[in-house]
Amino acid sequence: MSEPRITIVDYEAGNVRSVQKAFQKVGGQASITSDPDEVIRADALVVPGQGACDSSMSHMREKGLVEPIKEFIASGKPFFGVCLGLQLLMKDSEEGDEPCLGVLQGRTRRLPPGQKIPHMGWNQVDFHIRHPVFDTIPDGSHFYFVHSYYADPDDKSVVACTTDYGVDFCSGAVWENVVAVQFHPEKSGDLGLKIYKNFIEDIKT
Repeated sequence: MSEPRITIVDYEAGNVRSVQKAFQKVGGQASITSDPDEVIRADALVVPGQGACDSSMSHMREKGLVEPIKEFIASGKPFFGVCLGLQLLMKDSEEGDEPCLGVLQGRTRRLPPGQKIPHMGWNQVDFHIRHPVFDTIPDGSHFYFVHSYYADPDDKSVVACTTDYGVDFCSGAVWENVVAVQFHPEKSGDLGLKIYKNFIEDIKT
């Protein structure tokens, strides 16, 4: 696959343009869509986002995107989640009553009191799984975060990396064809761009 079609899902949860620009900067053919059919046809799917799980899942349902995203993931094609795109993979969230995508068993939980919320700024990421997307990224590298909740998968073997912010939380998960991170690669300088570049290279193989 020489020129994979990277499709970024727009479900009114912000930052899609900055993610698109980051992929384009490292040579990716990235488009933005809210069309369920385009989601299913994509070669690789990216679900970014910032905000609340409840309202985001409501927007996804209104646009008819929930089942196409789940169908895409079930197809085995490459999926990349960013920030909210990791949290929404869980079964549900402490944030509200809307069920999440349920791709992974687990819950999205609020960061504990005692730290400034939201967690905003640079923080250290410690890697536990060496997926190709994290190739050449030094352990203990710093990435940019903006969030108040974090994904807590039941199966800890999918936790690719962790970050300490009052709790040692999952800042990245890897499962079959799914890679998702809590931090924002598009806001994390050269190392963040390297992660997107690695994703492009991985889906070409």
